Amino acid sequence: MGKIAFLFAGQGAQYPGMGKSLCEAGGRAGELFQLAERLRPGTMAQCFSGDAETLVQTANTQPCVFAVDLAAAYALEEAGVHAEGAAGFSLGEMAALTFAEAFSPEDGFSLVCRRGQLMQEAAGKHPGAMAAVLKLEDSAVEELCAKFAHVYPVNYNCKGQLVVAGAEEELEQFCTLAAEAGGRAKKLAVGGGFHSPMMEEAAAQFLQELKKTGVKQPALPVYGNLRAEPYGENREETLAAQMKSPVRWRVTIENMAAAGFDTFIEVGPGKTLSGLVKRILPEAAILHVEDAEGLSAAVSSLKG
Repeated sequence: MGKIAFLFAGQGAQYPGMGKSLCEAGGRAGELFQLAERLRPGTMAQCFSGDAETLVQTANTQPCVFAVDLAAAYALEEAGVHAEGAAGFSLGEMAALTFAEAFSPEDGFSLVCRRGQLMQEAAGKHPGAMAAVLKLEDSAVEELCAKFAHVYPVNYNCKGQLVVAGAEEELEQFCTLAAEAGGRAKKLAVGGGFHSPMMEEAAAQFLQELKKTGVKQPALPVYGNLRAEPYGENREETLAAQMKSPVRWRVTIENMAAAGFDTFIEVGPGKTLSGLVKRILPEAAILHVEDAEGLSAAVSSLKG
């Protein structure tokens, strides 16, 4: 077996009840939830019993998904499964960097709370939405986006799946054109037009927050969304720019495979990243841990 990578879930993967069994299992995962609750009272209730409407609000989504992501990774590590590299999808990159000790858990959680607030504020000023476009080549989606003033290709997920962000009224028209071109556009459960110029102001403000805290060199390779390569120099600028720039997920996974990673464990809510990796690397070993049952299955698979 080659190297193991942890992949940290992003915004849109949230669901009511997430993380509860990880918290109840105790250990470092339980401690992480207690930390989140101290820093942001109500986080546990939102994760464990919040409704979908509450969880889709960006200022709530980001700290909640971050907590579940990091709790799942800590639980895996305590069970004896160790990552040799990591990547996170959008918001998940914050959890990946925290896991890799670029931030303390306290600083990582506090920063992600601020990130969620800034992005929600930006979305309020520049109302937008996102849609996954299926069954079209990236170039075809890019050509469609070019027909609009405020629609942008933002998440290069895998072959035949590119997410776009845009102003709500233009995105409706875009989805119609995508269907006419033979594709299928599906709206996503997110609260803004992320990874686009709509997030310029939020990214600039977040950079100032990052400069105050600092981003240490990760203790293991963390592949960033911006360049699809491990973090090196200019870490604060790289992480801030990620908010307004495309997520190069397909190239990230391909680069990790070229570096010897062949086992990918998605940590956090849902199985979105597992599905994408399966399409990018059909031969890869793929596991996911979002609850106590998934943790047990993953450990058994790897140690059995």
